[in-house]
Amino acid sequence: MERRVSLAHFFGLLVVAVGACLWVRLGAAATLDIYFIDVEGGQSTLLVTALGEGLLVDTGYGGNTGRDPNRIAAAAKAAGLTQIDYLLLTHFHGDHAGGVAELSKLLPIRTFVDHDTVVPNDESTAPIFKAYAPIRARGQHIVAQPGDRLPLKGADVQIVSSDTRTITKALEGGGQPNRDCPAVAPASGEAIENPRSTGIHVRFGRFRFIDLGDLSGQPLFSLLCPSNLLGKADVYLVPHHGGADVVYPATFAVKPRVAIMNNGEKKGGSRDAFANLRKVAGLEDVWQLHKSLADGAQNYSEDRIANLNETTGHWLKVSASDDGTFSVTNGRTGATKTYR
Repeated sequence: MERRVSLAHFFGLLVVAVGACLWVRLGAAATLDIYFIDVEGGQSTLLVTALGEGLLVDTGYGGNTGRDPNRIAAAAKAAGLTQIDYLLLTHFHGDHAGGVAELSKLLPIRTFVDHDTVVPNDESTAPIFKAYAPIRARGQHIVAQPGDRLPLKGADVQIVSSDTRTITKALEGGGQPNRDCPAVAPASGEAIENPRSTGIHVRFGRFRFIDLGDLSGQPLFSLLCPSNLLGKADVYLVPHHGGADVVYPATFAVKPRVAIMNNGEKKGGSRDAFANLRKVAGLEDVWQLHKSLADGAQNYSEDRIANLNETTGHWLKVSASDDGTFSVTNGRTGATKTYR
């Protein structure tokens, strides 16, 4: 039977087709933007997809007259966001989760992602979680499970660690034996909550980004030894702010092109971090949120440092294309470097 198409229907189909072509063309030029926000040695990392959704990883500290939530809100505004679609808390320490309550007064938070609860009688996390739980109850809640993917539109975000558990099957591009592995996992600098960190692997076309929070001890070791389950990273956020417990040679099996250290002036940015980063084959640059005053720290050049002291709060921004090219912009200087 012959099927007739009205002129109006024909033009409707034409509009859809043209719109699809325009979307493809615009999508090819769109970027995944990642803001590494200065929270003075804690973590707050904002990912904004080409489709306009936002994933915030951690909220820095509370208090300090709202310093960290205000800096996060400023980054969100610069990115064109009016809400946080997903807030992922890597763990419940104050430098990662302390700012939630204050941030929730500045921006709506739709969905919360975390490892659910705290270890009983852990005094370092109990007050943070007590303040956080009622805020979380107002939105949707996802309990992070290794291997799960977040329903973020515009980027593939996979959970690789949570609550001391990790993926056991290599991601695409991973699985290579790691010859730098020591016989046993180095001890974690903080043995209760840091090893519970929820870590993510982010893929946008050919671009790869890894953020493991403060993951350390056996779970970090399990992701990378005896084989590297994560594959290569274009950008690698050095865990635990560049602490000495997470920068042994085996941890750089992800072979990053660029490493970013969310250290503070007097927190993280350890001597061991600088020493081992300088030994990583193929590493093109290291960018720091702060100049480190740690004993023995060998800071990289000042044009790779966002904040030279604690009087400023500049971010670092990565803009990645789906062909794998990306750029890093220093918020203090406005200078950008592109990696092809």
